[in-house]
Amino acid sequence: MQLPDLKEDCSRCAALCCLAYPFEAEENFAILKEADSPCPNLGQDFRCKIHTDLIPCGFGGCVAYSCAGAGQRVTQILFKGKSWQDDPDLLPHMTYALRLLRPIHEALLVLQEIEALDLPPELRAQCTTLTLALCPEDPKTIWEFEDKNLQEALAELPDFVEAIAPFALDSA
Repeated sequence: MQLPDLKEDCSRCAALCCLAYPFEAEENFAILKEADSPCPNLGQDFRCKIHTDLIPCGFGGCVAYSCAGAGQRVTQILFKGKSWQDDPDLLPHMTYALRLLRPIHEALLVLQEIEALDLPPELRAQCTTLTLALCPEDPKTIWEFEDKNLQEALAELPDFVEAIAPFALDSA
């Protein structure tokens, strides 16, 4: 089993994070923005027009955000490098895919950290089982990530993290 790339690479994405999520005008976002609508600071080249000034402009949420590699996976693998800018009909499908894949990628990051702990064999086996369940073999469409077994494994993660907590504290 090979894990997907779990580090964001904005150069290989179609700025999906700047579209998929809503912004609430508060301390982390200076504006109100609906889900599935482009941020007004997004340029035609998929780059943020205020990237170097995000915090002073009130966009600390953008600085803190990471897709954990889900954005480029959606763009490059599931949509074969196509962009919502070239085909606006793709926008809701691409943003849906990001919202579905990001928690899976975040869970894989957590499981990767857990792998480094000194765990008893039964917890190590459970970690491996969860990781395998979250990594469908050669996925080509979003449907593989909506699979019932994958979603159940994702739902099991909080209980698993709670079960390994004593081992994490011991290694700290």
